[in-house]
Amino acid sequence: MRVVLAAGSTETARIDGLSAAGADAEAMAYTPGADAEVLVYGDVVRAPSVPVSPTGTPTPALVTRAAHEVVGFDVTVVDAGLAEPTGAPTVSVGARPGEDVREADPVPTAPGAFTAARALGRSLPDDHLVLAETIPGGTTTALGVLRALGEDGAVSSSLPTNPIERKREVVAEGLAASGLDVGDCEKDPRRAVRRMGDPVLATLAGVATGALAAGKRVTLAGGTQQLAVAALARHDGATGPLDVATTSYVAGTDRDVGGEAAGEVVSFRETARRFDCEPTVTDPQFDRGHVGFGGYVGGEAKEGVGMGGAVALANATGDLAAVRERAGELYDRLVDAGVDEATGGESTTEDA
Repeated sequence: MRVVLAAGSTETARIDGLSAAGADAEAMAYTPGADAEVLVYGDVVRAPSVPVSPTGTPTPALVTRAAHEVVGFDVTVVDAGLAEPTGAPTVSVGARPGEDVREADPVPTAPGAFTAARALGRSLPDDHLVLAETIPGGTTTALGVLRALGEDGAVSSSLPTNPIERKREVVAEGLAASGLDVGDCEKDPRRAVRRMGDPVLATLAGVATGALAAGKRVTLAGGTQQLAVAALARHDGATGPLDVATTSYVAGTDRDVGGEAAGEVVSFRETARRFDCEPTVTDPQFDRGHVGFGGYVGGEAKEGVGMGGAVALANATGDLAAVRERAGELYDRLVDAGVDEATGGESTTEDA
């Protein structure tokens, strides 16, 4: 089994109030590269610090890294349009950072990245690929892709209160700028992701379609972005079984009133099955673990960097408690130690 992490950027993340994937707008640019470093090395290398939200909730990369250490799996990082370099070894698919989705052509490299990633998905020497993502602002671009394809879907957020109305406004502006109506890109996934998406979505959709064509098992590890990946793959004509693995923090709390069908509530599980995906939902049980992960229980962060797939794997092998404990140890070493240094030794966290 191999985890394929697509790490990239979109200027959409700079729109105020959309993302908590970094302490501030400037820090968000370093989040994808830092997540890749944490997953590969267990620490940051070139990035200035381990990503945390504005309230201090740590990146889910700590949990996926913990699963990597406890359970074990291979990792490949794909440069899916990084705005800042990473110290992790990467594979290139020719993606460039995405622009603001409210522009007419925010992801011009999307078609090429899709094609190159498709070849990568076919050629990786593994029977089972677990696809993961890290891109601040990615839930908004995922919503944009779904609407361009004519699909309604569950839309998550890294914030405790999902700013869904703001996301809809941004997507409506993006559709208008691209000269699109809802559903204009049905069966044209490359156009959908070029006009309304981000380079990570293009990359993961390419890897997924290539892997499925080669008869590999594909697990989409994550929430809203991965449902958009599933939609792109299906609109590209991909067949074969798809699994989607997420946390209870996404599936249990985040619902979106379907875009054109006013009043229709669409859940994560319902959306997954709409795209012929079998959903797996795992509770990481952070209420039993390190207090540093308490923000997840309160609805912050929820997903990312393949955490849903990592905890599903750990749960299946009976190692969930060990992964949770190791994630707490990583927090103490990588996050809490940084707080201690910055505050002269006064920490505000403790083990629970």
